[in-house]
Amino acid sequence: MGLEFIDISRDDAYERPRVRSAASGQNTTMPERRRRSEGQRIEMPERRRRPEGQRIEMPERRRRPEGQRVEMPERRRRPEGQRVEMPERRRRPEGQRAEMSERRRRSEGQSAAVPERRRGTEVEIYPLPDNRNGRSRKNNTEQKAEQARARRRKRRQRRMIAARMVTLLFLVALIVTAAFLLIKLIQGLRDTQEVANDFQTTVERQKVIEENKTYKPIMTEDFIPVNEYSRPGETLPEVNNIFVHYTANPGTSAAQNRSYFENLGITGETSASAHFVIGYNGEIIQCIPLNEIAYAVAGRNYDSISIECCYLSEDGKFTEDTYQSLIRLSAWLLNEYNLAPEDMRRHYDEGGKKCPLYFVENVDSWQQFLNDLEEYKNIMMEQME
Repeated sequence: MGLEFIDISRDDAYERPRVRSAASGQNTTMPERRRRSEGQRIEMPERRRRPEGQRIEMPERRRRPEGQRVEMPERRRRPEGQRVEMPERRRRPEGQRAEMSERRRRSEGQSAAVPERRRGTEVEIYPLPDNRNGRSRKNNTEQKAEQARARRRKRRQRRMIAARMVTLLFLVALIVTAAFLLIKLIQGLRDTQEVANDFQTTVERQKVIEENKTYKPIMTEDFIPVNEYSRPGETLPEVNNIFVHYTANPGTSAAQNRSYFENLGITGETSASAHFVIGYNGEIIQCIPLNEIAYAVAGRNYDSISIECCYLSEDGKFTEDTYQSLIRLSAWLLNEYNLAPEDMRRHYDEGGKKCPLYFVENVDSWQQFLNDLEEYKNIMMEQME
């Protein structure tokens, strides 16, 4: 490739030099970034501008005498008429044609020559190595069959696990159901035994009442309505003691005290009641059945019967009519429940409340009452025999 220098002193002096190809003779266009706009003249900077018509002088070191030929350096000069010998590695035998490369042969439209090792009528297919361990891959059909067998095994395992879980849950439910039924059976047997015992007790009480009906004192059954403050309606399971009380309100009658118990179910002031109320004239009113509890003695309501007594004097002493009715009623109850006079109690004996007041402050009077009660009970039993 050679360079052609153009004299810039002509009209197109400011046109840039172009690189001319020695082989093709075509001008090589400058890059776009160095190209100027159409018709635009490049202004030379002041320091590079020369006077009009002045020729560029070559520097002294690059100038040679007129007509002098450039001598080649010694190392690049060869003798006249001497042929350049190709190196051994690039020389080919005489008359041998150079083979075109595969890339050039295909570009010129020639078919690519098949190497000797690949020539032949039959093509042998070699098995592809496995990606992991180099072993031959299995046949596609065998792989699919093996995958199908693996899927079937997994399905069988899942079905077996599900069947075991269902069996386990069934056994657990069966055990729980059996335990529940067993508990219910035991409770049923216990309830049946309790009902039988209650029935037997009721029969025995009824028998005693029938035998002792002659000695049952005259009384009025005026039961108060069931309510949570004076008659809860709960069953009285047993009777171990009989308690004597006084109304703590002198001059009130048995009917008035019975009404007071009934009104508690409306007012809700407190919880109080008794099975019997004896008036100061000796009348007896039964407020609550004997098979139900009364709110009379805290802590002993479920195994006792209570008797309220009216009075007139301030010291709490009962009238003679009240005293006699109390002896008859107590004797009948002791005989009914197979109890003794020693099973009689003052309200004072359970909790320390001064009730009945006269029997608490006069212990001899209480002991006299117990003696009178035992004597009356013995007479009653002799007459019954």
